[in-house]
Amino acid sequence: MRLRFSSIRRLLSATTASPPHIRHTSAMFASSVSLCFSPSLSTTPPSLLSPSKCSVFGRSRFFHLPLTEDRISSRKLGAVFASQREYRKVRRKPAKSKEKEIELNVKICIEEGLPDDTEILSIAEMLRLNVPMAMKLAFDGLKDSEYKTRDPTITDVGGFENVELSVLLCNDDFICKLNKDWRDEDHPTDVLSMSQHIPELKLPILMLGDIVISVETAARQAEDRGHTLLDEIRILVVHGLLHLLGFDHEISDEAEAEMEKEEELLLKSLGWKGKGLIHSTYEAETNGNPFTDNLEGELVKDRRKEGSLRFYRPKFSFIFCDMDGTLLNSKGQITPSTANALREALSRGMKVVIATGKARPSVIDVFRPLDLTGKDGVVSEASPGVFLQGLLVYGRQGREIFRRNLDPDVCREILLYSLESKVPVVAFCEGRCLSLFDHPLVDSVHTVYHEPKPEIIRSVEKLLATAEIQKMILLDTADGISTTIRPYWSEATNGRAKVVQAVPDMLEIVPPATSKGSGVRMLLDHLGVSPKEIMAIGDGENDIEMLELASLGVALSNGAEKTKAVANVVGASNDEDGVADAIYRYAF
Repeated sequence: MRLRFSSIRRLLSATTASPPHIRHTSAMFASSVSLCFSPSLSTTPPSLLSPSKCSVFGRSRFFHLPLTEDRISSRKLGAVFASQREYRKVRRKPAKSKEKEIELNVKICIEEGLPDDTEILSIAEMLRLNVPMAMKLAFDGLKDSEYKTRDPTITDVGGFENVELSVLLCNDDFICKLNKDWRDEDHPTDVLSMSQHIPELKLPILMLGDIVISVETAARQAEDRGHTLLDEIRILVVHGLLHLLGFDHEISDEAEAEMEKEEELLLKSLGWKGKGLIHSTYEAETNGNPFTDNLEGELVKDRRKEGSLRFYRPKFSFIFCDMDGTLLNSKGQITPSTANALREALSRGMKVVIATGKARPSVIDVFRPLDLTGKDGVVSEASPGVFLQGLLVYGRQGREIFRRNLDPDVCREILLYSLESKVPVVAFCEGRCLSLFDHPLVDSVHTVYHEPKPEIIRSVEKLLATAEIQKMILLDTADGISTTIRPYWSEATNGRAKVVQAVPDMLEIVPPATSKGSGVRMLLDHLGVSPKEIMAIGDGENDIEMLELASLGVALSNGAEKTKAVANVVGASNDEDGVADAIYRYAF
């Protein structure tokens, strides 16, 4: 479900033709909590807000956005926000002396630029519970403490019937655009606080505002400071919330000390790990943390170029992935979710290498409509890969580093068997497919499995003379393969070849002592990559050796029982975006 995020949408509408898209992850992230407060007895009206309504916290400075004619102030934003809810301009009810329930409405949103990552979803769910707790403690502090520097606009929280706050988790690109449009600075920051409180409207609702957090920047800071991503995001929530309540560490040393003390008090009261953002930033500056250096410097530019601004570092350098039954669903398609997961892996610096029984041209044809071919894609004629069950291996710049052909005598026997028994056969010759006669199952090799369209050569000898054959496949029903064809050829090959099976209705006959796993091992040696650096995903018996070789072997639930038995983990099926799930769950 897509949600238009109120204030952020309006912020960007001043400078962009179309609003950003925010996805509301699910209804469970909208939290409505009733908490009890003792309302203030003061009858003094709150002071008007000063013209500084968009607050931006960088790594070493806190910025105020000046209210100018060419910008939309948060007062206007709040006014529109309120009018859309059809609240009347009513006089606030005088505070009563007894306890009153105040409803806290908290919305946790995820910007669509972030992946469907399980950790992000878990953090969003945790914030649904954590943010109201932080709000209650912060509101209690307003009643029980006196501050010398805090803007006292929000004081009598008990005078409201409910309080609204939104927290948006986004990526660096999103928050960078806000910085560029509103501060003329083209770099990401960790948190933005945007007030929507308009005291002169006298509304029964306190529209506290929005807290925008870049998960990417938060993750880098969490790593530098030695705690979890959730810990860092909680710290940023506290910092952003205090800004919305009128604290501003930028105006003076005294204000900084006051806000720093309040951050530490809130975190300690909540039992959350980590030091306050002000304290942590000061320590980072003192210790020369590279993330507090000039954000426009060459250091950041180099990191951006290398892709290290992603909020998770990959656990592996390479993902080796099968095609049929793995990347491809039962309809022979790569779903948009799986394609996006592959793009995410590539964007974070991982290399995705195809290891398949397919020919290289057919794999390229599958990925071309997804714009995942070429230099920066998954596969191309200039990229490494393992094809035809490891019988053709391409290394750097796509150059052939290994080829193994099937014994011509075995090929002749298979072709004669095909003519006699009328069992369709297809010979794979690098980028070509050859067959003896037309048959719907022969056509399916191209229409269903996306292999090169088979060329019909009706003579056994002519077919053998046309090209070197790396492997041959026999096609029949799943029952025919398992009860007749596989037993026969397992015995007939007699060490001269071996049989492998990737899908139930197809038997492959390949040279002995070769496999997809041996092809992967050969390619790793060529690239100078350790098996500890790779994650492998597959489903068929022909994937067993590859999964055993990898540091993490993932078998999809639709796979063969033997394959699942050797895998480190068993993931979702190929019809449930199993590859995408494995990438988001295990690769980062």
